[in-house]
Amino acid sequence: MKQEQIDALRQHIIPNQQLLINGQWVSAASGQTLPAISPIDGQTLCRIAAAGSEDVDQAVKTARRSFEQGVWSRMAPAERKKVLHRIADRIEAHHAELAVLGVRDNGTEIAMAWKAEPGSAAGTFRYYAECVDKVNGEIAPTPEGTLGLVHKEPVGVVAAIVPWNFPLMIAAWKIAPALAAGNSVVLKPSEDASLSLLRLAQLCLDAGLPPGVLNVVTGTGAEAGEALARHMDVDILTFTGSGAVGRMLLKASAESNLKRVYLELGGKSPNIVFSDAPDLAQAAKVSALGIYRNSGQVCVAGSRLLVQREIHDEFVERLHNIAAKLRVGDPLDVSTEIGAVSSARQLAKNLMAVQTAQIEGARLVVGGQALHPIEGGNYMAPALFDGVTPNMTLAREEVFGPVLAVLPFDDEVDAVRLANDSTYGLASAVWTGSLSRAHRMVRAIKAGVVHVNTYGGPDITVPLGGVRQSGNGHDKSMHALDKYLDLKTAWIQL
Repeated sequence: MKQEQIDALRQHIIPNQQLLINGQWVSAASGQTLPAISPIDGQTLCRIAAAGSEDVDQAVKTARRSFEQGVWSRMAPAERKKVLHRIADRIEAHHAELAVLGVRDNGTEIAMAWKAEPGSAAGTFRYYAECVDKVNGEIAPTPEGTLGLVHKEPVGVVAAIVPWNFPLMIAAWKIAPALAAGNSVVLKPSEDASLSLLRLAQLCLDAGLPPGVLNVVTGTGAEAGEALARHMDVDILTFTGSGAVGRMLLKASAESNLKRVYLELGGKSPNIVFSDAPDLAQAAKVSALGIYRNSGQVCVAGSRLLVQREIHDEFVERLHNIAAKLRVGDPLDVSTEIGAVSSARQLAKNLMAVQTAQIEGARLVVGGQALHPIEGGNYMAPALFDGVTPNMTLAREEVFGPVLAVLPFDDEVDAVRLANDSTYGLASAVWTGSLSRAHRMVRAIKAGVVHVNTYGGPDITVPLGGVRQSGNGHDKSMHALDKYLDLKTAWIQL
């Protein structure tokens, strides 16, 4: 990753973007478009097609036709495997292009995007390429004279709605296993970050994915997203985003064809630091990055920091020193540590959360104000709040911005009580030198992920998903394939 290469790529003119339906790039039936506005400087990068219900219907019909014709669903697993590997090859070949394009679109600092976006996406496609020919059926232990077979079959049409914070990574978590299982896909990127996914779609075609197997409809959630959620011929809907939208998608499923809906929603993840943590300096550094990276726009962000009372003041001071020194600025500068907030709308929400916390009595230790390193861009100084109580809005509601709430606790029982005092249950962490305590906390915390003496590290080999109002179903790992397969029983009288 060289600055000269990044600087050259950021100058590329981006043409206006269309929808991908049946392997062809087409305009929205209405002719309507939306601006792709860069959070770096507020400039319009290009315009993207704004799909409506007619476009979504065509994309779903195309996906259904490709599935029923078997151009992908009945392709030999070994051949599907080759195509998925070729997709990974092309992502890697266009690594720099994809990383810079994505950062121009959503503002993630390039050092993080380089690894988390094309790097992760390529690895995900390779992982599921290797899973394709390792999904076996079963022979049941039946009585003599009968044979019970359990077949695993692709479901049909998968609709995937993905967010703007890590579009390539999260889309790959959904597209790759769905394709590996033999399904056809209709992808709806966020209107705030569509460009890297449109480029990915072309790379998939170039790699030999048959036309119609992957279709992309850009546009608003209210139009394209709603149409997908209510479409009678979508079999599975997988979504990463807010709880409010997740509820609407569940309602749409209930009011249409009862399609399966898998939701990866928000969190208010507790990060718990005990006084016996093996390295408080490391705990403070990792905890700070666990909320401030990508301007806090991470679903698993450790936004509630629970610190044992005897080390509370020392730890807050460590956090203060780290947050105050973080370099916020141009996300395409390799030395930048914190990039842009994704949109002016999101920045306003973040600043309102800071104001609300102060009104409710929390103490702002550092940060919390809008910054202006580049005219027209959206930037925010990482905010650290102390004196937060469990009933405050900042302790209960997701901000999705660089705002950290610190709460003290007395002992292990108190830590568990505070950690579980939430409607969410996505991620968490425990910092302790006691192996016994670590295991007790892993069992006690109600969350889909529990880190121990680290934060934000799990790779593709383990599942990611939440409990409670953080959603259902899991992305990543072999377990993700289960979402995209049907079980069919054959009961045979011999």
